[in-house]
Amino acid sequence: MARIYPQRMTHQHEGPLVVFLIGMRVNRIFRPDLWMPVFMAMPRMLAELSADSSSGLLGYRITVGAGGPLVIQYWKTPEQLYAYAGDTSAEHRPAWAEFNRRARKVPGAVGIWHETYAVDRAESMYVGMPVTGLAAATGSREAAAGSRAAQRLGQPRTAA
Repeated sequence: MARIYPQRMTHQHEGPLVVFLIGMRVNRIFRPDLWMPVFMAMPRMLAELSADSSSGLLGYRITVGAGGPLVIQYWKTPEQLYAYAGDTSAEHRPAWAEFNRRARKVPGAVGIWHETYAVDRAESMYVGMPVTGLAAATGSREAAAGSRAAQRLGQPRTAA
C-alpha cells in the first residue's frame, strides 16, 4: 500500500509546465477490433516516454471515468510534447495512423480527444494522500505552515 502523508504536502516544480489530457471513448463496445488497438497503444507510448529522460514527460496518471480512460500527463514544454507527437520514429505516429485507418472503416466507433494547457505556474495541495498528480511527476515537499493556495500560486496575500 502506498505511504499516506497526513501533513499538508505540495509539489516541488517551479515555473511553466504543460498539462496534457488525453482520453478515449468506446462508442461501439462490440467492436473491440476498432477500440482495443487504441487502448493498447497508450501503454507503449507511456513506456517509451518514461524510458527517455530527455522526452520532456515529467510524469502521468491514468484514470477511468464515465467517459472512458483518461491519461493526465505533465510535460516540461509544449515543444517537447509536439516533438514527440510528430516524431515518425516514435510510437505515437504509427498508432495515430492506425487509428485513422480503422476509424475510416466505422466512423464514430471509438473517439479520441485531447486538451493541452500551457501554464506559467501551478498550485497543489495533498492532505492524507499518497504522493499523486503533479507531486508524483515533479517531487513532493511539505507545504509551508499556514500557506494558502494563492500564496503557493505566487499571488500576494490579500486582506480579508
